[in-house]
Amino acid sequence: MAGVGRRAVLGAGLVGVGATLAGCTPDPSLSAAPAPFDPKDWGSVRAQFALDPGFAHFAAFVLAAHPAPVRAAIERHRTGLDTFTHRYLDDGVKFEEEVRTAAAAYLGANAGEIALTDSTTMGMGLLCGGMRLAPGQDVVTTEHDFFGTHEALRLLAARTGATVSRARLYDDPAGANTGDIVARLRAAIGPRTRVVVVTWVHSSTGVRLPVKEISAMLAEVNANRDPGNRALLWVDGVHGFAAVDAGVTDLGCDFLTAGTHKWLFGPRGTGILWGKAWDAVSPVFASFSVPDSPGQLATPGGYHSFEHRWAVKEAFEFHTAIGRSRIAARIQEQASRLKDGLAGIRTVKLATPRDPALSAGLVMCSITGLSPQQAVQQLHDRYRIDASVTPYNDPLVRFGPSIVTTPEQVDQVIKAVSELR
Repeated sequence: MAGVGRRAVLGAGLVGVGATLAGCTPDPSLSAAPAPFDPKDWGSVRAQFALDPGFAHFAAFVLAAHPAPVRAAIERHRTGLDTFTHRYLDDGVKFEEEVRTAAAAYLGANAGEIALTDSTTMGMGLLCGGMRLAPGQDVVTTEHDFFGTHEALRLLAARTGATVSRARLYDDPAGANTGDIVARLRAAIGPRTRVVVVTWVHSSTGVRLPVKEISAMLAEVNANRDPGNRALLWVDGVHGFAAVDAGVTDLGCDFLTAGTHKWLFGPRGTGILWGKAWDAVSPVFASFSVPDSPGQLATPGGYHSFEHRWAVKEAFEFHTAIGRSRIAARIQEQASRLKDGLAGIRTVKLATPRDPALSAGLVMCSITGLSPQQAVQQLHDRYRIDASVTPYNDPLVRFGPSIVTTPEQVDQVIKAVSELR
């Protein structure tokens, strides 16, 4: 896997910062009240965002903009806390349960199975910090996972003495295929493998792993194992969550961690951690909730950005009103259109599989004669297209068609890329 550094992550997509920000001064008119929301109208959906309408926003997933219902919920909770802090805080448990209920409905899960976090990385840290491993048990992950996952697993190994190995699931991401991915991962799993950690959609290449098929393979592995030695499947789901029409039952994993501030367009600094094998993980932080459920017990206590956490409910409701399947189809339609168009440009090399079953909303490519940073800067300055650069040692240009972009804007991207020099 291409390596990644902290500076690269913190600066992901920030290319030519001074020049870029100079052209991105917020327009006061963007704070105007949005038009009435019609979830069946994509124009109305886009109108719920205060994103600069002069740009095509193909990097909005990096750290999401808030749609109007989420902005209103954040402001409502903030006003409540500012007006009568103590009494409003008394309703915090109720607000958190409303978030769990909305998340459970979206995931097809039980609300008590869901812990509330600040990010995907926090969820992975809670799992790695609390996982109980017996002597001799090991962990398998992949070369393609995010550096935060690799670092969390390094800390798990340091704490427990477990061996962590990395499987290479594909050599050329554009040519990745389901059978090879599953077979390579199966070959890395040994008789004492207790945890298998994968990322649903790779932020380095856009490859979407066949998690359901991986889960089926692990069911065969576990068929003759006792419960304490069963291989558990952990999924970093952040770039599949709310971009792919699937719940946890569809995936068949044991744990799913995801930030809600990307494709769900939820409040920044929020996330969820769902699990069905909580008996294998000890809580890492003291919970401030009465531990009526494993999800509550696993939720870190302390004071958080409450107005953001409590507004996650509105993010799920906004997404649900539009329709999980409609959103996934909209993203897939645009991503396929973009890949098909880019594939026809002589100077472009696609990194993301064109097969919709092996990709989601991320589309990555390289452009002959230009670094990814140069390409992204030109797209911004010359064409008013906002894209990003993957924060890895082998960077690529990264586009993310979503509910805030249109097929027509996809065509603008294709034309602009064909003109880059």
